[in-house]
Amino acid sequence: MTRHFLALHDYGKAELDGLLVLANDLKGKQKQGVPHRLLDGKTVALIFEKSSTRTRVSFEVGVFQLGGHGLFMSSGTSQMGRGEPIRDTARVMARYCDGVMIRTFGQEIVDEFARHSSVPVINGLTDLFHPCQIMADLQTVIEQKGSYAGKRFAWVGDGNNMANTWIEAAAILGFDLALACPQGYEPDAGVLEWANAMAPGRITLTNDPEAAVKDADVLNTDVWASMGQEAEQKEREQAFRGYCLDDALVALARPDCIVMHCLPAHRGEEISDSVIEGKNSVVWDEAENRLHIQKAIMATLIK
Repeated sequence: MTRHFLALHDYGKAELDGLLVLANDLKGKQKQGVPHRLLDGKTVALIFEKSSTRTRVSFEVGVFQLGGHGLFMSSGTSQMGRGEPIRDTARVMARYCDGVMIRTFGQEIVDEFARHSSVPVINGLTDLFHPCQIMADLQTVIEQKGSYAGKRFAWVGDGNNMANTWIEAAAILGFDLALACPQGYEPDAGVLEWANAMAPGRITLTNDPEAAVKDADVLNTDVWASMGQEAEQKEREQAFRGYCLDDALVALARPDCIVMHCLPAHRGEEISDSVIEGKNSVVWDEAENRLHIQKAIMATLIK
């Protein structure tokens, strides 16, 4: 049976921990210049229906470092962008390639693609989940804190795909997560229901950013208006007043807390310039780790 990487809830704690261990090992090999051609001769299709910087570069470089070939495809230059059924594209790509990464809008797109693909499919981002990013974030937490176990995580801002995936991670891995979101911008109700049933008491939701970050070890945020929500920018700026991860909020967390942002950042909106450039920021390590965790995911799935 073909294994995909579509959402964290498809994996257990031991499997996710295994990916994090492999990512650390591959990072060490890359830093030491040790070849690790685990995808020698393999081809991975990289399908982008949403624009990207970090996802595209990290996947292309990652496939190359693993000895394979990454094939970039955009919706504007492929038949998917002209309305070809997803199942048709999936079947054909599986005849050509050894794996597929897709970055798109609805989660139902990657789910359908995977149902009709005989090769592994990796979710590079959807409107509901962003599993590769959260795995990179967890790798960063382990590097900085030794472990995610026993740490208190805080999310401040929109209840978007990042927030949804953090909720999944907290439930599966067993750490405490507090989310502060404005009313009307909460995380997906179905994701919260699943997580609370799996790990009662681990996840708290509030409208008070100060309560969420109090004594936290790890602080997280993201843009207030994600791709496809640009028309709501002004409305969201009003709703998210007081939700900027600034020096005052960071001061309420533990003194040795780390601050993360998946990028791109709107400095002065969801995060202040002083915080993203400050001593608690690990944003650039976090961005780098997209490369290493995605290599671990591809090396594990693609045979």
